[in-house]
Amino acid sequence: MSILVVMEQRAVQGPPAWSRMSWETLAAGQQLGRELQQPVSAAVLGQGIEGLASELTDKKLDHVYAVEHDLLKDYTPDTYTAAVRQLVEKTQAGIVLFPHTYQVRDFLPKLATALGRVAVSDVVAHRVEDGKLVLVRQLFQGKLNVDVRFTGEPPYFASLQAGAYRADTIEAGSVAVEKFTPQLAPSRIKPLELFREAQRAVDLTAAEIIVSVGRGIKEADNIPIVQKLADALGAELAASRPICDSGWLPMERQVGSSGQTVAPKMYLAVGISGAIQHLVGMKGSKTIVAINKDANAPIFEVADYGIVGDLFQVVPALIEEIKKAKG
Repeated sequence: MSILVVMEQRAVQGPPAWSRMSWETLAAGQQLGRELQQPVSAAVLGQGIEGLASELTDKKLDHVYAVEHDLLKDYTPDTYTAAVRQLVEKTQAGIVLFPHTYQVRDFLPKLATALGRVAVSDVVAHRVEDGKLVLVRQLFQGKLNVDVRFTGEPPYFASLQAGAYRADTIEAGSVAVEKFTPQLAPSRIKPLELFREAQRAVDLTAAEIIVSVGRGIKEADNIPIVQKLADALGAELAASRPICDSGWLPMERQVGSSGQTVAPKMYLAVGISGAIQHLVGMKGSKTIVAINKDANAPIFEVADYGIVGDLFQVVPALIEEIKKAKG
């Protein structure tokens, strides 16, 4: 049995480009491969994807499949289901992983049903018990974690939540690209404009450093205090839901289960208590720094570094030290 990672690319404007979540899924696949002692392969579907596939040749993988066909130029659930099904049958993969994107949500249930299997969606973590894979997913907006175990014969399908795994843990290696041409018929569905969740002025998922503000800021007039800290760090400003619900910052800057899911190199939480709905959206950050006057705030349970103190005293002091460090 082996592991297959089906990565996602999209050509919204211009040539095909990777979805950021694809790299996180690849990192998860490599981790599972190590823990289950199984070979790991990756695949990308589309037309004109030679360049993307070549970007996988320096990763630690057993195979890289470029699944090319004219009918894969534009996404449809019919063609993608047929193509991935044929690749799974060719490779005899036992575990097939996908990023939990809108596109995957569209065709993965169709694929699993076509093979008489189930798909576990929105996975946030995993562990291995007695050589068996246990997946963790959340219910009720992150209030409850549940364990899911596969029964029956493989293949087993799962999609992984954004930010659940870190793309910077991908192992390097060397592998050649193998072309695979599936047998496809024209889809019954006419492709339209690609779905996008929202037209955002800022994409927090692309930020390397995020400074996020919560209810501890007390009022809208105090937001500039935290904005100055973000500016000093060259960071994007974000917020917890109460701040955006109050209209103090636009909704596009909300992090959490009903906002954006982020995984920056550093996430600095200012005056955020750490409700589970917020933690769901940022727990994949590489380094988490928290500033809160409540030493028992839940945010400190996930923080790598914590400062217990009044943000109105701590933040200005931090800004001054950052400016000194930068000269």
